[in-house]
Amino acid sequence: MSIKCLIIDDEPLAINVVKNYLKQIEGYELVNTFNNAIDALNFLKKNTVDVIFLDINMPVLDGLGFIKSLKNPPLLVVTTAYHEFAVQTYELDVIDYLVKPIEFPRFLNALNKITRRLKIDNKSNNDLQNSKKVRRHLFIKIDKKKMKKIFLDEILIIECLKDYLKINTSAGKYIIHSTLANFTNLLPEQDFIRIHRSYTVAIDKIDVVEGSSIEIEGIRYTIGRSYVENVKSKILNYKTH
Repeated sequence: MSIKCLIIDDEPLAINVVKNYLKQIEGYELVNTFNNAIDALNFLKKNTVDVIFLDINMPVLDGLGFIKSLKNPPLLVVTTAYHEFAVQTYELDVIDYLVKPIEFPRFLNALNKITRRLKIDNKSNNDLQNSKKVRRHLFIKIDKKKMKKIFLDEILIIECLKDYLKINTSAGKYIIHSTLANFTNLLPEQDFIRIHRSYTVAIDKIDVVEGSSIEIEGIRYTIGRSYVENVKSKILNYKTH
């Protein structure tokens, strides 16, 4: 997929330089050019681009004003004849600052920065989407005919009630027929821990550890004497993932 680019500069020769450089690099597509920032803003109301190559000194609306007017700016590369705006533009999170006349090796360096940034952004988005797709869950039988899906990241604590369990989650509470040992074995060992013969808890939901007890959402639970050492060690060494 090509990287879509826009050029904004009131100098036709400067536009041609950037345009000709982009033609030499595969993967970059020039979608439009403008000689003023106002027309570019109108274009961006209906179109999206990945990168804007932008001059600073332009009539009516200068480059700095243009950048500040963007709510969700794409990557920005400043192309200007002046050195003195560099600090201001970097404070506005531009990815590079090119001083005219722009040499091709320097321009190529800016494109490498763009490519690296977009790869990182795409990886972050993909990771987020994947994490949503694989959100872990279990189905529990809450009556003779009904199975209920519960997400593991919503479970707070599982409490033993003789032959039944009460599963407390952030979405609700459920009673099921099972033993605590059997249900605990269904849960990922790195995220849940048995703290007592009557309780298994989600480690990341523990708010307070004090003496031989823990607290989750303001409720205190006792850690069984034989569990204390293992529980405290696992809580202190727990890492989110």
